[in-house]
Amino acid sequence: MMTRKDKVLLGGTLVSALALLFPQAVLAQEAAGDGEAIVVTGSRIAQAPSDTPNPVTTMTAQDIAEAGTTNLTDFLKTVPALQNSVSSFDSSGNRAGIGFTGLNLLNLRNLGTQRTLVLIDGRRQVASVSGTQSVDINTIPLDLVERVEVLTGGASAVYGADGVSGVVNFIQKQDFEGVTARVQTGISGRGDAGQRLIALTAGHNFAGGRGNIALAWEHGEEDRLSAHSRGYLDGENKVDFYLNPADTEAGLTNNDGIPDYVPLRGVRYFDTSRAGGIDVNFDGMPDFVGADGQPFDHGTYIAPAYQQGGSGTLASDYGNDLLPRIRRDVVSGSAHFDVSSALTLYAEGKYARSRSYTLGQPTFDYYLFIPEDNPYLPEAVRPYIDPAMGGVLVNRDNFDFGRRGEDITRETIRSVIGAKGRISPNLRYDLSYVFGRTDITARYVNNMLTDRYLAAIDAVSDGNGNVTCRVNTQAGWTPYQPFNRNRAPIPPVTFAPGECQPLNLFGENNAANQAAIDWIMADTVDRTRMTQHVVSGTLTGDTRGILELPGGPLSFAVGGEYRKESSRFTADPLAAQGLTFTNALGDTSGAFDVWELFGEVEVPILADLPFAHRLSANGALRYSDYSSVGSTSAWKLGGEWAPVRDLAFRGSYSKSVRAPNISELYTGTTQTFQAINDPCAVTNLQNGSPYRAANCRALLTGLGADPATHQGTSGQGVPGYASGNPDLTEETAKTWTAGAVLQPAFLPRLTLSADWYDIRIRNAISVVSGQTLADLCVDQASLDNPYCSVITRQNGGTGAGNITAFTLTPFNVAQIRTSGLDVALAYSLPTARAGTFGARVMANYLHRLTAVPVPGAAPVNNAYVAGAPKYQVTADLTWQSGSFALDWQINYASAVYRYDRQTIAANPDVVAPEYLKYKARFTHDLSLSYDVGEQFTLYGGVTNLFDRKPDIGSLNTPVSAVGRYVFLGAKVKLADLFGGAR
Repeated sequence: MMTRKDKVLLGGTLVSALALLFPQAVLAQEAAGDGEAIVVTGSRIAQAPSDTPNPVTTMTAQDIAEAGTTNLTDFLKTVPALQNSVSSFDSSGNRAGIGFTGLNLLNLRNLGTQRTLVLIDGRRQVASVSGTQSVDINTIPLDLVERVEVLTGGASAVYGADGVSGVVNFIQKQDFEGVTARVQTGISGRGDAGQRLIALTAGHNFAGGRGNIALAWEHGEEDRLSAHSRGYLDGENKVDFYLNPADTEAGLTNNDGIPDYVPLRGVRYFDTSRAGGIDVNFDGMPDFVGADGQPFDHGTYIAPAYQQGGSGTLASDYGNDLLPRIRRDVVSGSAHFDVSSALTLYAEGKYARSRSYTLGQPTFDYYLFIPEDNPYLPEAVRPYIDPAMGGVLVNRDNFDFGRRGEDITRETIRSVIGAKGRISPNLRYDLSYVFGRTDITARYVNNMLTDRYLAAIDAVSDGNGNVTCRVNTQAGWTPYQPFNRNRAPIPPVTFAPGECQPLNLFGENNAANQAAIDWIMADTVDRTRMTQHVVSGTLTGDTRGILELPGGPLSFAVGGEYRKESSRFTADPLAAQGLTFTNALGDTSGAFDVWELFGEVEVPILADLPFAHRLSANGALRYSDYSSVGSTSAWKLGGEWAPVRDLAFRGSYSKSVRAPNISELYTGTTQTFQAINDPCAVTNLQNGSPYRAANCRALLTGLGADPATHQGTSGQGVPGYASGNPDLTEETAKTWTAGAVLQPAFLPRLTLSADWYDIRIRNAISVVSGQTLADLCVDQASLDNPYCSVITRQNGGTGAGNITAFTLTPFNVAQIRTSGLDVALAYSLPTARAGTFGARVMANYLHRLTAVPVPGAAPVNNAYVAGAPKYQVTADLTWQSGSFALDWQINYASAVYRYDRQTIAANPDVVAPEYLKYKARFTHDLSLSYDVGEQFTLYGGVTNLFDRKPDIGSLNTPVSAVGRYVFLGAKVKLADLFGGAR
């Protein structure tokens, strides 16, 4: 049997043989320019950009500068294919997953960040997310980007795994000579959400131009933005959608003419308070509140867990950061030297450091048992305590303890060394080694130590007129476990006897308890290290003089690659033991490597003939051998036919693969909490399959619950456990594209392209959410299904039937499909006196976006909901005259549904028709620049010119809450450091 080492040796032999086989071939040109042969993303063969069978969307450095933002992801989200990428908004506040604060990750075609391959100059970069290959775009220096190329289809055969949806390739500027500097600042119309950038680049040619060395430094800042800085999101002004109090049968009947959900203002939680809601009846409803024991005002009840008016905590109080604070520095260098035409040595190095900080929600708790001998218990409450109970229950939102937050530092180093040149007049080689490492220090601030907290709230008199903790006076003390059924068991006590500080839960901002707050709160730190090694070699050439078709010689690229990825996550010891308010995290360590052989060929069949101005075919094949999943293969077939010079048709069909990442394979058992809205709650019975009502009736009855009144969990955090699955196999995707490119001779500066894409992923790795598992359990024909076995419900007693636990594990079970149409237009019109006018348009029509989360489940239609509009258009109208340039950008995205398509189909009156969709996005950005001589440029502009705001009930749809944003910048070009003119 051939070993993996044998395969690599065979690959090297094939490369050497090809070098000897074609000694007279001539390489394609590599000079950039329209119609000239260059290396375009999606192929290792140099060719004209308009001749590629797969459509490539390109954005230039000028486009980035005109966008005004210093955040690359914010700019790239204007590209329709990338509009649902993970931006700073998604990685701030309570939206950020644990350890995700400040990350900016690209999501191509709404198929997931894990399926989008990000490259730097065609090479990989080490990841920024533990256990994945996802690259944080903050590590890419904005000022070094020459252009960004986005490709759908065929990427896996050319570049390897992870490019199931496609590839985003950042092409960096090369051959610097002289010194350039840029400064930019910007701020919202409300004086916040500021961004700042300083960039400095210096380069020098030497040895008569045979060598070049360049250094660059970039510093960027983005300010934190709180939801409370926007009046319409703060206090009583915040509007969200809740069950309609006027609909007495809300959710129980379909299409009764009364909307189930309506927009309401100033909504509060009905069972908790910032000052402590006190329940003396043990019925889950507070009777008193605060240090004075005032009666708890329940206001107007709103199902299932809210009220308007009264004493409850405002839901808007839980509003947190809209943007994180980000500080990043990137230092990079590059050098190359032409020893001869046969050998050019090159090297690159980069160090990127980013620090991100955000605040989320505070700690909170329900059903805390406080015995009647607690000295802090309000005197007004004592007469109402039931002697049989011996105390009260307290529900509290701990804003006075401080909001929980994340302070995360990420450091990435990347180095590239290589050699390239001509083996002979016909062949060129390129050998390189890439090393990368990312270190992450994640500090979680204002984390509660649970055992200390339970000890501190169990206060007693010390007999001398002072208050102490019961644990300080009683040996072998055991904490009162909360009645909160959704809380994990409390681990054994870890603090020393006598050190406990008593804590008063009654009232807010009690200064006398600061010592206790300091004692129960702690910062915890998790650490991650990821490393990457990539060795690759490529041989490119053509068969000129040996084998030529009517269209010309064949071009080819062959090579091999070795890649090793490793990741190690070490949880804070306190968090690992489950001693904190956050999830108990397990350590994760894993690695895999892969050996690969690949080849690519371009076959020019006909050229310059009637009805065949150009006819060509191409193909690519990659064989991979993974240490984790064994061997895989990916391939691509494509072709182009231009019957006349003005019009070309193109298409491709490819198979892509994605091997499971380290996190999916090897994650240790980790505690998680997810909000689960019980599908068996009376308000949700109509939203599922026809089987749901009967299944819920049988399930709840067997657990001692009343199906007619069951409310269940509603958005509450339910504890569960997640782990990896070492038995996962690779995902596979079939992608086809078909399109046309029009370049009419009568309009020589017009290019119009339209391309259809269709992507089908099978055996997709899916970690089904706790919500989906709960829904699938009762939406099948029978309760005898695998989904019910991983959902645990309370059997009997208080809260019978409530969901109390769940288990998450990734499996190769999902199917995903998307399809649509991309349209691109570019046109320029120079005039003798009025300057040059131009237009650039990128547009997308989304035809389909569906997923089957597990075998047997009904397809879920995800098209036309938030993040996936039916139509998107980004249009730039430009004008340049002399030193002055103007760009007016119009961004449009069609309206999207407020609720998922399944809920709308099952419940037509879920909301009033005027609220069924979020409003369409229609914003205007204006930028201008002026060259003050040849060395100095001033630029500036306004984004969201007309100050559009998010739609009612949203934070970020159809536009962000930042509002109008103004920016100003300057660029300067200086002489060469060594005295030469630039």
